[in-house]
Amino acid sequence: MRISARELLGELLDTGSYISWDRPPITVAATPRYREALRKAAVAAGTDESVLTGEGLLRGRRVAVIACEFGFLAGSVGVAAAERIVSAVERATDLGLPLVVSPTSGGTRMQEGTVAFVQMVKIAGAVAAHKAESHPYLVYLRNPTMGGVFASWGSLGHMTFAEPGALIGFLGPRVYQALYGQPFPEGVQTAENLYRRGVIDGVVTISLFRRIAHRALSVFSGVPTPGSTVREQVPLSDQEPSAEAVSAWESVVISRRPDRPGIRDLLRHVTQRVPLSGTGQGESDRTVVHALARLRGQPCVVFGHDRFGQQDGYSMGPAALREARRSMALAEELRLPLVLVIDTAGAALSKEAEERGLAPEIARCIADLVTLDTPTISVLLGQGTGGGALALLPADRVLAATHGWLAPLPPEGASAIVYRDTEHAPELAQSQRIRAADLLVDGVVDRIVPEYPDAAAEPVDFARRMVATIADELARLRQRPDAELRALRTQRYRRLGLSDG
Repeated sequence: MRISARELLGELLDTGSYISWDRPPITVAATPRYREALRKAAVAAGTDESVLTGEGLLRGRRVAVIACEFGFLAGSVGVAAAERIVSAVERATDLGLPLVVSPTSGGTRMQEGTVAFVQMVKIAGAVAAHKAESHPYLVYLRNPTMGGVFASWGSLGHMTFAEPGALIGFLGPRVYQALYGQPFPEGVQTAENLYRRGVIDGVVTISLFRRIAHRALSVFSGVPTPGSTVREQVPLSDQEPSAEAVSAWESVVISRRPDRPGIRDLLRHVTQRVPLSGTGQGESDRTVVHALARLRGQPCVVFGHDRFGQQDGYSMGPAALREARRSMALAEELRLPLVLVIDTAGAALSKEAEERGLAPEIARCIADLVTLDTPTISVLLGQGTGGGALALLPADRVLAATHGWLAPLPPEGASAIVYRDTEHAPELAQSQRIRAADLLVDGVVDRIVPEYPDAAAEPVDFARRMVATIADELARLRQRPDAELRALRTQRYRRLGLSDG
């Protein structure tokens, strides 16, 4: 059973808080038959057009809202509906309000022809202008969302969720069968499939989306939680002996323990967490995790390698790096700090990875990070092998766990190149200065977060210690202008490896 626009707004917003922004629809050229269809649609749907706009409170937070009404000519968008949508987007932008939209539509209104089709351009343009002002844009797709609506303002969200079982796609099944003489493949144009394929972030009920939207808007606000405690005192006398007492090879071995805590363990100690999924462009990689979160009250975007997702033969591929770049763009658009977690045995070595652009994506990640206009922190949590690790490294501050390490190849690979065997791996690990203690001396790492003696032996305490240290660094970075951080970041990597003398 389809939910109406008014029912959607009633479930999404605080009771009694909705205020309509709608004026009577503008008059468009119409044949007598079309005018009669508009009249009947208004009676059947109880609305004067296929979309309602306004504002309200979402768990106490003021938001602008746009909701399609499928009962009005299948939620189709013509000139009048498009004008109502654009006016609402522009008003939300002027007021500086987050915008929560819920399309459900068969697409462009056929009765108005090409001029209605082209309306999608001005809607997309208004949304782009809203996002360019760093205002959040959240999307909840309802059943069905098709055609030009999905291909414009339905696909531009900073995050996008959908109603369970919703039909979502570009070309409607009935149109496909009429054009090609066969039914569209089953199970493709469903919310659940698009989630699995990395097109949308999740499939949830409206009541759950309301809670997710509240968390996301809390993070998107960029305002630290008042009175939050972020400092975790880590005396230098405790840091240095724990980092120096273990050889590079011992750190490598420790970092490979299957029970070592990873990014998911860190995320268990954050608040307002909203998991995101995929690139938004039809790719998803199980070897990475990204989310919105607050770390000890500090709002940020978190992205990193998932050590557990890299088991059973899975290695990080090009899609993982495109997901990383999505996180970078999201952080920059919304002026949020970005936290990157490095914990990888290396990128995929395969025909598919090469043909889908693994190396170019590594290059783009590095370039994006070096020039990103938002505070950045990179965390060397465990293994840091090759370009897949380097792609997440360039940041304003680089933290490392005691047994975190960074190397162009795993020590065994370096040994195979230099000695044509793997037996010299411990020697190469030491001489290449890959361990955290050496990286600190060489200026690659800024701060070591201790393990006592090994994160796997104290997973909860270590995770809390790491989260607190990241939060401390975030609080410090927030005090500096973005332009200053970018200049210092550029200078840092420009000087890296050069002797002061």
